[in-house]
Amino acid sequence: MKTLIRALTAVVVLFWAHTSAAQTADEIIERSIAALGGRAAMEKIKTRVAVGTLSMGTPAGDITGSVEIYGAAPNKQRTVIKADLTQFGAGQLLVDERFDGTTGYAINSMLGNRDITGSQLDYMRASAFPNPFLDYKAKGIGVKLGAREKVANRDMYLLTFQPAAGHPIRQYVDAETLLPSRTIVRFELPQLGDIEQWLDTSDYREVDGVKVPFTLTLTNSAQIITMTFTKIENNVAVDEKMFVKP
Repeated sequence: MKTLIRALTAVVVLFWAHTSAAQTADEIIERSIAALGGRAAMEKIKTRVAVGTLSMGTPAGDITGSVEIYGAAPNKQRTVIKADLTQFGAGQLLVDERFDGTTGYAINSMLGNRDITGSQLDYMRASAFPNPFLDYKAKGIGVKLGAREKVANRDMYLLTFQPAAGHPIRQYVDAETLLPSRTIVRFELPQLGDIEQWLDTSDYREVDGVKVPFTLTLTNSAQIITMTFTKIENNVAVDEKMFVKP
């Protein structure tokens, strides 16, 4: 039971989500920005609210619940997950992860609350809203373009970002659509130790002139979690206090 609950603590939804020798990493990134709707359209987005459902398959049965993700420029984020674990004898689960742009805090009804620290915090600080492609240079993040690889039978460009602090972030971009497809990160969690996590983004739809993934799939050594969004809205009123440690 603890393994199932701990898997949910590894949910870190950030907005990372998102070669021929003649091309450079910067060129691939700019082409991806254009495919997503363009720099001008993306820079008009100051907040976003995504609401949907969550599904996590386990050997003991499926866990279903709700998910809400909030984002605000320049890099504030909050993810709230609720699930009913009564079939496992554990009652109601609440996971609430907040990042105010500098510090992070995690609320977990099963495992207790904690400050987010270490490489998980580094990862949050390296992110940006609505997309880290827009200002990675200003953040001092280096990037290298690797060889093309196959991911889910599709050709992908591999971009490896190196923040000033923390582990490298591997970002795959679909070579045909130029949309971000998979992000791979490493960080340490108190409950799980050093883990590698994949974030797959799919079902892109246009919202206010910008393409946004309506399905996120998180995969790590503990579990696979799928989030399917039913509503995504940009530039809605968001209280800045919601990102702060309560």
